[in-house]
Amino acid sequence: MGKRNNQRKNAAMLDSDDDNSSVSSTSTMRSDLISVSGNDEMQVEKDSLLDQALDALFEKRGSTREKALASILEAFNSNLQHEFVETKFATLLHQCLSCIKKGSSREICLASHVIGLLALTVGCGDNANEILDESLPVISQAFKSGSESTKTIALLECLAIITFVGGSDPEQTEKSMQVMWQVVHPKLKSNVVAVKPSAAVITTMVFAWSFLLTTVDGWKLNPKDWQESISYLSSLLDKDDRSVRIAAGEALALIFEVGSLEKFSVGTKCSGDVSTEEGNKPREYVHIQGLKAKIINQARDLSAEAGGKNSVKKDLTNQRNMFRDILEYFEDGYSPEISIKIGGDSLQTSTWSQLIQLNFLKHFLGGGFIKHMQENELLQEVLGFTPKKKSIDSENRLSGSEKRMFRSPNSVLNKARTQQLNKQRMLSAVSNVGDDA
Repeated sequence: MGKRNNQRKNAAMLDSDDDNSSVSSTSTMRSDLISVSGNDEMQVEKDSLLDQALDALFEKRGSTREKALASILEAFNSNLQHEFVETKFATLLHQCLSCIKKGSSREICLASHVIGLLALTVGCGDNANEILDESLPVISQAFKSGSESTKTIALLECLAIITFVGGSDPEQTEKSMQVMWQVVHPKLKSNVVAVKPSAAVITTMVFAWSFLLTTVDGWKLNPKDWQESISYLSSLLDKDDRSVRIAAGEALALIFEVGSLEKFSVGTKCSGDVSTEEGNKPREYVHIQGLKAKIINQARDLSAEAGGKNSVKKDLTNQRNMFRDILEYFEDGYSPEISIKIGGDSLQTSTWSQLIQLNFLKHFLGGGFIKHMQENELLQEVLGFTPKKKSIDSENRLSGSEKRMFRSPNSVLNKARTQQLNKQRMLSAVSNVGDDA
């Protein structure tokens, strides 16, 4: 089967061409100055509101803190708050962590999201490392203190984002991946009863785990911790929930793209496994090929599944399309190509790694996705997106200190590392197809 001509395209035109900050050519110099002055006053007012919201996080009343977090969340989604973060970074982080420790489920969800946005705003470097170091113990404890789905989902997404930005070595990233995995596969003591995770929690965990897997070299992972993951992910393809199936399918495609299947599957190794004779394959190889054949058959069934009595047409269509892409990748080595419009510019992906990163970041940022893609250099580097036109007004608003933080050497090095890993995976995917042929 050749490569499909009609690769999946994202039809949503994420357009933001309207430039409200521009001044008409007929404006006088006086009106220009008034406009600039007005914008400065608006910015001062926004900064003041952020300061008030931050102060409100010290209040005892939970509802007051929730409103403050919602206000901060809106501000961080609508603009990159570099100047505010530069002066209030530590205070905001510690108050959000305090909200996670003692707050309601809604407060925990809001605080988790703010911490994630804080990490995306500061970019790679010491501050991002501090966010991860300070937050991981608090988030790990929060997972143990309750099993409410909405809270668990928010914490999983937060952990994924802060590790993606702040994890400076594979060990840190793998530690976060293990914490996520234990949400669904907890290590229970004899007197603890297992709580079955919801389909939504399983879906989020798999998406978050896969998102972090895109940033590490699979060969550096500890095989003892992950050797049953392919079997588990394969079992999720048989679940009733379509979101679970799609998350598991993407994770499996990524594992094959990474090219380190031995790390993720349990074989039947013995001392006589390895052989140099032509045609005498090790049992580990045979086991992996058997797993791959099983997953291909599952993908084929899901790509052509008939609609049931209570099935939602959109969900069924999404599943079919996704597993057609997965099947095509397993059989022919072609990854889905995605192209979306952002303010007249195109953002494209050509590997499973890039697709998973795009989908996760787009989901987490929601309405703030366009703004971040247009102005957040970290995300531009990660996703390989270069806007042709940058807002002059936005550039002028950046102070010298903001620019230094935004383009820090640590950030550049970490982003370059991510780009290199993406290139390595692309080459690995091509190599794997040749090996399996």
